Amino acid sequence: SGEMYRAMRDDPQFRGPRTRVRDFLSESVPFIDSPDADLRASLPLLAERAEQVNEDVRSFSLAALTAYAGISDDRREGVMQLLAYLGIVLAVFFGIGLVLLTFAQRIPGLNPAGLSAYLFGQAAALVAADVWLMGVLGGAALLAMGVFWKELKVLLFDPDFAASLGFPVRALDVLLTTLLVISIVVGLQTVGVVLMSAILIAPAAAARQWTDRLGGVVALAAVFGAVSGVSGALISATVPRLPTGPTIVLCASAIVTVSLLAAPGRGLVAQWIQRLRSRRTLQTVGVLEDLYTLALHHGDLAKEHPAATLQAMTARPERVLPTLQALETRGWVRPVGDDGWALTDAGLGAVRRLARNAERES
Repeated sequence: SGEMYRAMRDDPQFRGPRTRVRDFLSESVPFIDSPDADLRASLPLLAERAEQVNEDVRSFSLAALTAYAGISDDRREGVMQLLAYLGIVLAVFFGIGLVLLTFAQRIPGLNPAGLSAYLFGQAAALVAADVWLMGVLGGAALLAMGVFWKELKVLLFDPDFAASLGFPVRALDVLLTTLLVISIVVGLQTVGVVLMSAILIAPAAAARQWTDRLGGVVALAAVFGAVSGVSGALISATVPRLPTGPTIVLCASAIVTVSLLAAPGRGLVAQWIQRLRSRRTLQTVGVLEDLYTLALHHGDLAKEHPAATLQAMTARPERVLPTLQALETRGWVRPVGDDGWALTDAGLGAVRRLARNAERES
């Protein structure tokens, strides 16, 4: 990134090797089109310079990695400080609120219902004017996000890059914070200030499991938030003495749990299935390669080999027979006698394709 390059540019460990590598390339490229005699005469000099450049490239890489690690540490430190500040503020003010609520309950003639509703929400007390106000504020936040969508995306991913493009980073940061405050204000009376953190985080955390695109995450988070609100309100209205705010949060938590388990690609179940398939594929390839190695060793590609020999060549001997039966179903191996197995022509072709692919990847 530009930030990393600026950090490296003034480092002498980076500047010197960069200059020498650039000079070597500028001197070596013209020899490509030179006559053969000139090229042969220049080879000793180029080889000597190449050894020097090899050390320069190592120094160059070391300086680059050092600069990148320093920037990463700074960013991690900044994130940790921000999280620490947020944690302190939330813990301290929540404790103050509980203390005030306790004192208010002990003062005769004082009604602490307002403070309790602020902390834990009171969705049942919403009236039409409150709903209209929430709709207007929410609509304004959505409109602002839609208008500044491109700028906000760049700001979230790389503030330095956004500044280099000429975006007003400070103003956009204030706008993003304002949108967050509006979202909190809108949800205060529904779930309260305590559970508002869960409502802000849970839909986005669930949506992130289903897609890698920021637009998809935002859309899915909106859907999950709406589903949580509607389902929590309906359940609270159906079951007696069940508070609305915590029920909404529980519904959001259920969506997060399902997403963590069942999301394709990122879900725990999908990852477990992928690991199981990878193990089976590795076992299949291993048995094929072992059969091929034995056939080459005996000089006869059609020669059969006992399953016990294949079991001795693998770390999971209990999987050899099921793998051989699966390969027989594909037509890649054939049974010979009571305990012998040999490669078919299709199996030989599969082994050779695997070998060619491995050579290309290496």
